[in-house]
Amino acid sequence: MRSITIQNDADLEAARKTIIAFGDVDDTNSGIHEKIGQTREIVDAVRLRGDAAVREFTARFDGADIAPEDFEVRPEAIDAALKAIDPSLAAILQRAFDNIRRFHERALRQGWEETYDDGTVLGQRITPIASAGVYVPGGKAFYPSSVLMNIAPAQVAGVHDIIMVSPPSYEGGIHPAVLAAAKIAGATRVFRVGGAQAIAALAYGTETIPAVNKITGPGNTFVTAAKSLVRHRVDIDSEAGPSEVAVLADASANPEFVAAEMLAQAEHDEEAKALLITDSPELAQAVAALLPVRAAALPRRAIIEKSLENFGLAIVTRTPEEAIVLTNLFAPEHLSIQTEDPRTTATQITDAGAMMLGAYTPVAVGDYYAGPNHILPTNRRARFSSPLTAEDFRKVTSVLHYSEARLQGQGPDIMQFAGVEELQAHARSIEVRIRPGVAEES
Repeated sequence: MRSITIQNDADLEAARKTIIAFGDVDDTNSGIHEKIGQTREIVDAVRLRGDAAVREFTARFDGADIAPEDFEVRPEAIDAALKAIDPSLAAILQRAFDNIRRFHERALRQGWEETYDDGTVLGQRITPIASAGVYVPGGKAFYPSSVLMNIAPAQVAGVHDIIMVSPPSYEGGIHPAVLAAAKIAGATRVFRVGGAQAIAALAYGTETIPAVNKITGPGNTFVTAAKSLVRHRVDIDSEAGPSEVAVLADASANPEFVAAEMLAQAEHDEEAKALLITDSPELAQAVAALLPVRAAALPRRAIIEKSLENFGLAIVTRTPEEAIVLTNLFAPEHLSIQTEDPRTTATQITDAGAMMLGAYTPVAVGDYYAGPNHILPTNRRARFSSPLTAEDFRKVTSVLHYSEARLQGQGPDIMQFAGVEELQAHARSIEVRIRPGVAEES
């Protein structure tokens, strides 16, 4: 793990540049841009050849030759998966889903209308999108949590058709825990296809896989590249990069807890990012000493060590205020605040996907169970974007109903406005309504 100790303003500027480069590392290291060309070929093939192309790429990349009529997981197989998993796990998945759903229900906006004295009505109507496609990754691991986090807000929003896709990476199918989560969360249909071909199928539709209006969910670089390529056709949640955490801590923090957060993030994959930002040199030294020791005892040791070697960073600042500035600059996906007064510290944070406050709020509670979504902005996008919510599955329609009296009063203003833009037909559309006889005079 790299380390930067700030002793002067030149060090601070160097730290700033490092954080910006660190946060934007996906542009050069993740390989998305390098894979755009290959991914475009896959997307175009699925768009043009439908199921046949999906079958071809599934056999090539996932090693599973699946006939199109078998892409979809039958409802009875999904029911069987729920019955097959440990009942205690099924209960946990249900409780987690209930927590996530409850959290998103509280954040829903309401449509509104205002009626004026002259009878004019202005307002907004908020309605769900008709369909959503949920991508759930598979391969190195299986993620029932991603099922819950994607589907719960769509359910709360009122989406009618929720189509889940996931690669056939578990004995030629989808892991039972993932299918069980799909049943609990209420997926409408489930298909055992993955990769860029699944994203293309959701965007354009095939003979068996329906097209949707929005695609959400994390995936590898090919999946991310495919989402980028089809976003002119459908809405997407984001072009997510590798998972990341920043731990903002002071001398009161427990080094074991700090190290545990960094290790938990590093075990995601070799490109996961783990930062420690602190004004305590002693804490930084203690955490640096603990990381290799604790990593050595973990099953994903090789992944963790590679992640920390390339994307682990500790920054020791001169003051707590400097630590806040650098944390906001990084705009982390996950921010663990382990300071003496975490709630006060949190009031100074302007840019973060999710904040976990205090020593006893590990990132894992947000990843799995508490309720807030774990689909969060990465690569410094928390400066301008937000976690996935139910509102991302809804759309706003403006409602206008002018009375004749209001148009008579405001029409001259609108006509002059249109005239400034030299759009005479716009002005005339007002004039024929407020000056009877104008149309006959033309």
